Amino acid sequence: MSAPTCTRPHPATRGRVEMRLPWWAIALPVLAFVTLLLLMLNPSDAHAAGGEPVIAHLLERVQHLVAR
Repeated sequence: MSAPTCTRPHPATRGRVEMRLPWWAIALPVLAFVTLLLLMLNPSDAHAAGGEPVIAHLLERVQHLVAR
């Protein structure tokens, strides 16, 4: 008994196929890379639990970098 084979509904396209990525597909890896790079440059800032709010410190650093 033979089984039916599946056929493709559309033939494979040849040539250039354009794809668009969402904005976060680029932004998230860039953000992760910059964060890790900053931690490598100053590892003393990489503490897991501290008394100072981390978000405030991060915003101050970003503001300092933008002001340059």
